[in-house]
Amino acid sequence: MEYIYSAMLLHKAGQKVTEDGVKKILHAAGVKVDEARVKAMIAALEGVNIDEAIKNSMVVAAAPVAASAAPAAEHGSKKEEKKSAVEEKKTEEMAAAGLGALFG
Repeated sequence: MEYIYSAMLLHKAGQKVTEDGVKKILHAAGVKVDEARVKAMIAALEGVNIDEAIKNSMVVAAAPVAASAAPAAEHGSKKEEKKSAVEEKKTEEMAAAGLGALFG
């Protein structure tokens, strides 16, 4: 996770996410750097829109909270509950795909 956090920190600071940048952050945090992991993460992030990936992951994280906040008794039909479950699964799959792009 610290590798992803370092990339997100660089991105948030308006810096380009590079191997050297990630290594510097990890060293500053006292983390022993695995060169292969750094290279793999940088390669996995190639062509990824980090802002879009973050936005998608936030939508996915909010979806279960919103779904659990709505009482099931209000719309009590089984058909609507099935639809909600299908939509939640689809949202989770989209999140996994987006996060998969970050992890390679």
